[in-house]
This record gives sequence, structure tokens and C-alpha cells, in this order.
Amino acid sequence: MSPSVPRLVIAAPSSGSGKTTVATGLMAALTARGLAVSPHKVGPDYIDPGYHALATGRVGRNLDAYLCGPELVDPLFAHGARGCDIAVVEGVMGLYDGAAGEGELASTAHVAKLLRAPVVLVVDASSQSRSVAALVHGFTSWDPEVRVGGVILNKVASDRHEELLRDALDSVGVPVLGVLRRAPQVGTPSRHLGLVPVAERRAAAVEAVAAMAAQVSDGCDLDALMALARSAGALSGAAWDAAEAVAPPTHDQPTRPAEERAPVVAVAGGEAFTFSYAEHTELLTAAGADVVPFDPLRDERLPDGTSGLVIGGGFPEVYAAELSANEPLRKAVAELALSGAPVAAECAGLLYLCRELDGRPMCGVLDATARMSERLTLGYRDAVAVSDSVLAVAGTRMRGHEFHRTIVEPGSGTDPAWGVRAPRRRVEGFVQQGVHASYLHTHWASVPGAARRFVERCRTS
Repeated sequence: MSPSVPRLVIAAPSSGSGKTTVATGLMAALTARGLAVSPHKVGPDYIDPGYHALATGRVGRNLDAYLCGPELVDPLFAHGARGCDIAVVEGVMGLYDGAAGEGELASTAHVAKLLRAPVVLVVDASSQSRSVAALVHGFTSWDPEVRVGGVILNKVASDRHEELLRDALDSVGVPVLGVLRRAPQVGTPSRHLGLVPVAERRAAAVEAVAAMAAQVSDGCDLDALMALARSAGALSGAAWDAAEAVAPPTHDQPTRPAEERAPVVAVAGGEAFTFSYAEHTELLTAAGADVVPFDPLRDERLPDGTSGLVIGGGFPEVYAAELSANEPLRKAVAELALSGAPVAAECAGLLYLCRELDGRPMCGVLDATARMSERLTLGYRDAVAVSDSVLAVAGTRMRGHEFHRTIVEPGSGTDPAWGVRAPRRRVEGFVQQGVHASYLHTHWASVPGAARRFVERCRTS
């Protein structure tokens, strides 16, 4: 892949301005032109990349300068964009909003600067006319290192409204690259943690993405957007490689029989467990595992030969009745955990391992109960492993993200997984035999030794 792959960052003054509609529609519109489009999302969001994947036919990937560190943003981008004609990066929140108390870290602006990419600002113009010029001027002049190359006006009411907005923006010197009319048909349903994932509404999601593509194609200057993308600066970093990342130091590399079979690592998927980073599977595979997906809503047993289990995030609370009704699989998961096999569970996976969720029986691996709550727990976390586990030795530092509306009330018999420093000092999660279960979503690319350690434990447990 050329280090100068054309690229755009789609940003906005605030959440709710239309970033997802524009980014996803642009990805689909460019794909319809026959281009190979690489889709990316700033931050820890798992849901938007599903819509990006639907739009492009490629895996949606995250670029998170907090979870992975700024130094990995360029290599992970290059890895995802390998062989593509253009890349579209959807921002997070407002352009300059990043990790709380960390300045610009992990903001859309920060990632745009790391990628040397021009920014397209999506502005909700539904309740303004001349004021749009002041808003755009403020965002374009706030940080001179951020290059806002154009504006897309969203939710424009009429031709007259468009004329007023364009007249106001003439004085700012930022070109208008698109004007989108109000179009409720491209809306996607939301619930307590954001958009409903693609896996839960695939047919409707396909229609929504098609509508977004039509709106962007009709309302935006695709040629001008592509020209802006080609103006991105060259990137110097080499593409991230899972095999290189997961390789142990030369003196630590074990000698293995040529006939040794790869351990089977079962990875939960389906509608209830949709939150995962593509790099996790790539790291597990590079570490020597045979990664096999399964669906806890439908499969009554684990994949044949399973020696390790990964259960990521998602919405088990929405599917609690169905998960509980699959008693054969719940028993299989409990038996695997009881055998000492490695089990890594994050957030939704943690809930699934509890004795019960909202009064319904779950796997019973952990002596804990879980229930829905009105309170949203959200934010980046700086954590340190406080117990040796299948993922890390005590003292390993890792950054995570917490995002849930549930509460877990622990019983006894487990050690904590993490010590978390902010927003208050506390211990979090569970370590029990081969089980590591926690609310924290982590990105293993930042600590690839976690995948290597997990697979090694699969071989020896």
C-alpha cells in the first residue's frame, strides 16, 4: 500500500450533527463507483464500524489514540487501508473532544493530525443561517495544525435556506462540498448504548445504508471530496502486522513439533455479542490459534475441540431470555471454565458468566449477579493488572474503555482483575482459575502479549 493513500476525516462540531450518515453514505457512494474504500472510526465505538463494513464490504476498524497509544494510529490505519484506493475515517463526538482531562488525546482532531488527513466538517444547519459562518470559522481557526478542507451542510430545509448558508460561508474561505436535505428515512434506530447494531437489523440496515449513499451522492461533490482526500500528507510508518506484533522475543520462542495442532479458540458472536476489534482475531490467529466463531443464541455446544473462549461485548441484557433458554450451551461454558481453560470476557461476556442477569440464569461461572441500571457508566480507564491471569501478569498496564448500564454484584471466591485509577481508585473485574472477566473493553494491539499469553495457556491447560 502506498503511504499516501488518499484519506478524509469526517468530523462535526458535536455529536448528532450527522457524521455517521455522511461517513457511511460517502463510503457506500465511493464503493459504488468501483473504489476499494477502507472504513475507519475514531475512538472505541463498536457499532458504527458495522455500518461501515456494510457500506464497503471491508472490515470496519477503530483508530483509538487512548487505547492503543498515538504511536499505533498510523500503523493500524495503514494495516486497514492496505490495498485500498481511498480511506474514510469517521470522527467521534465533536472535532476537538477527546479523553476527559487529557487535552486533545484521542480526539478526532488528534487522529486527523496523526494521519496528516484533511477534515470535512459536517454541520447541522437546521436552526441557523448566518451564524454558521461564525461556527465554521471557530472550528477552522482553533488549531492551525488541523486542516478543515471543506464543509457539508446537513438538515438544510430549502433552497432559500441553502442560499443563506452559502452566502454566509463565502467570507470564511472554506468550500461547501455538500448540502443534505432533511431525510428521516436514513435514520437508524437507537437504544440505551447507541445505534442498534447491524447484526440485529441487517435487512433494514442495508436499506438505511443505501439511502445514506443516495443522499450523499445526490447532495455532495464526490469529485471534490476525492480531490481533497488526495491532498493528504504522506505517512512514514510501516503498516501494523499481527505476526510481528505477537512474536515473542527471539530467546523466548518455544520449539514446537511440526505436527502440533493449533488450539481452538471459540469467539462469541451473533446478535448478542457484536462488540469486537478485528485485530483481536488477527492476533489470536498470528499467535497460533484456530479461531472459530459461535453464536450463544443458537449454538447448543461450543466448537469441537475448544480449548479457549473469548466473549466480547454486546447486548446480553436485550437477549437475556434467549441466552438463558440455551441451557446446553450455558452448561458447556461452565464446564469449560471449571476445567481451567482460558476464558476472556469483556462487559457483555462478564454478564453472561454471572449466575444470573436480571433474574434469568446465566452460565454461573462467577458467583455474581448482574442487573440493568438507569445509570450510564462511561469513560476511558487507566488500569493495571492486580492478579496474574490468562491475559497478563500482575503489574501489566493497559488502557480500557467502560460503557454500560448494568451493575454486577459480586459474591466470593475470585480475585480482582484490574486496579483502576480514575475517576476513582478501585478494583474491578474477576480472575478465577483460567477466567479473566471485566467491564473494561481493551484493545490487544496495545499489549499484543495478551493474545500470545492466552494462546499459550490454551496449549497447556
